[in-house]
Amino acid sequence: MSDTTRRTLPIATPRQVREHTLALIRQHRGFLALVVGLQGLAALAALVTPWLMGRLLDDLTRGTTYAVINEIALAFLAAVLVQTILVWFARRAAFIMGEGVFAQLRERYVERVVELPLSTVERAGTGDLVARTTNDVEALAYVVRYGIPSLFVGAVTVTLTLIVGFVVNPLVAIGLLVGVPMMVLTTRRYLRLARARYLRERASYAVGNAVVTETVEGARTLDALRLQERGRQRIDASIAEMFDAEMGTLALRLRWFPSIDLGVLGPVAVVLLWGGWLVFEGHASIGQVTTIVLYAQAMAGPVDELLGWLDEIQVGATSLSRVIGVEEVPADRTATGALPATSDMAASDVRYAYRTGRDVLHGVSLALQPGERLAMVGPSGAGKSTLGRLLAGIDGPREGSVTVGEVPLVDLSLPVLRGEVALVTQEHHVFVGTLRDNLLLAAPTATDDVLREALASVDAGDWAARLPDGLDTVVGAGGHALTDAQSQQLALARLVLVDPHTLVLDEATSLLDPRAARHLERSLNAVVTGRTVVAIAHRLHTAHDADRVAVIEGGRISELGSHDELLAINGSYAALWRAWRSEESA
Repeated sequence: MSDTTRRTLPIATPRQVREHTLALIRQHRGFLALVVGLQGLAALAALVTPWLMGRLLDDLTRGTTYAVINEIALAFLAAVLVQTILVWFARRAAFIMGEGVFAQLRERYVERVVELPLSTVERAGTGDLVARTTNDVEALAYVVRYGIPSLFVGAVTVTLTLIVGFVVNPLVAIGLLVGVPMMVLTTRRYLRLARARYLRERASYAVGNAVVTETVEGARTLDALRLQERGRQRIDASIAEMFDAEMGTLALRLRWFPSIDLGVLGPVAVVLLWGGWLVFEGHASIGQVTTIVLYAQAMAGPVDELLGWLDEIQVGATSLSRVIGVEEVPADRTATGALPATSDMAASDVRYAYRTGRDVLHGVSLALQPGERLAMVGPSGAGKSTLGRLLAGIDGPREGSVTVGEVPLVDLSLPVLRGEVALVTQEHHVFVGTLRDNLLLAAPTATDDVLREALASVDAGDWAARLPDGLDTVVGAGGHALTDAQSQQLALARLVLVDPHTLVLDEATSLLDPRAARHLERSLNAVVTGRTVVAIAHRLHTAHDADRVAVIEGGRISELGSHDELLAINGSYAALWRAWRSEESA
């Protein structure tokens, strides 16, 4: 078992990010070569105009003709036109490559997220995962779509400008390098500090998302317990942490950008002064100095953009380390290939802890008889849902075992496990798509008749038939709105389609009013005939109808027997039953 105290999803190391990036580059090397080639040609075309300007000045100094001037002017226009065309195609190719790379990263991320062990996701909380799915993916999208093309444009332009500058006149071109030492030193400092600060910033977003979401979802509880001020304090604290983290990255940028600007603009003045002295000494012509001064001015934009994007790339690299970090989540089970010979399920001396050293289940043993209906009741926090999760194979016990056909559930692959036992909780989800699409998630090959039968079996047939387009009605966000009760019935219909031999229902009908819930449970009972059902509920009519009742108190089974047997011993269950009956009659 993995450490149950871990609360955050992993983050990829810088080495893993580099390896992942290099793998992407190798995979898209053909498109990358096209982008670099087109941008190289565009950069060369851009370098022609300063050279023509320098040549024109030299010709004017020595004396020339209108014909030569006209030729240079036509060449100037041709160079500008060629550069414009090449830049358009180069940027287009870069954007196409960026979209392709981002689509691949996004699809790979989504595929991995939906494969994450549910136990790991729940321990990490929704805030971190939501932040990676939203903030980090959006930051990565921005860098891949715009940053990578700009990076190639700047790198190729600067490299070719320096090369051509030294070809024109090496002595004058030396001035182009005067800003390099300052930019290198300040950039190295920035890179040394940036990763840790941006990781803190991204982590603060995750915590902030979680705090706000949990506070909003629990607003009624906070009001009931008069904890509104504590809720506000938690939100304020998370916002303060986000602000402080952002101020840390801002301070880093404020120290770095001025030195970059000085390193970018300084060479223009240096080349002009240095070049003037070389002209005076006869080591360069006015045209050569003019050409290289124009090159220095032309380089200022790409260098500034290149180093400016370096900041965004740090954000993107940090986001990438969090996005691909989900691939480092270890599997919570290793399938041995063993298959259950029977549908007998049993828990033997099970102990489980969410936090190290604090067990919530203490040596629970329970043998489920095939086809029986077992109700688990008890006070909140007693361990009913935890035991239900273990019986459904969501988690593995810290000690002891939960088996089906004498094979531990954690030894089964997820597809095999879900064919044996399934869990339905009070939480439900309606996916964007048609009603048919939502049902086919559970049984991709099912016919419409089978889907309608599944809906009818959970009392959803009537309202499903009344939908505007029947099974083709679009539901979920932006579609036809289903009530909470209808959404829960849809979740139960998916369960029917999965068709496992054991069902674990954890407050699965809690959102229905008592009369509707009882009617639904009776309908569901007809569907699950012959299957083992473990029902966790506060409504004790479920226990009344069950074959056996297990009373969970303090992480242990304190009573186990039929409804009548437990009433006869006049223990905890009898007290719960009397209290519930008096509440119902009231």
